[in-house]
Amino acid sequence: EPRSACCCLAWTLLVVTMNSLVFLMNLLLMFAIFTTVLLPTIVVVYFGFQCHSRVLHSAARYCRTILDDNSSSALIILGFVIMSPLIVVAMAIYCSLARRLRLFMCFQPYSRALYKGVKWRWYEEGGPCSWARGWNTQVKAWV
Repeated sequence: EPRSACCCLAWTLLVVTMNSLVFLMNLLLMFAIFTTVLLPTIVVVYFGFQCHSRVLHSAARYCRTILDDNSSSALIILGFVIMSPLIVVAMAIYCSLARRLRLFMCFQPYSRALYKGVKWRWYEEGGPCSWARGWNTQVKAWV
């Protein structure tokens, strides 16, 4: 049966809060994975730009002794070339981890706030975000 207006508003806030927390957890996990996987690219491009004479031209010892403009340009190019495969690797890691942990099953539909008697998905399936239930062999995901 439908909830009253006040109760519906309270439950809506609860559902929105829960979904926002799940979204932030997904975003934090994605940020951590992408930062870790793309760290070599970040470091190579940083040193390339830091030591190039037309960009920053740092006075650091390694810029004067090891890296000249040609090697700095090579580092910048190398960093941008290896970025594409590393982005694909990071996305594959995130997608497989999200699928394994069933992170997208944690989102609750808005109908939980509108109607009484509608059970929470994680309660119906045996645990928070359905982690405790066995794999459904009908679900297929392609990366």
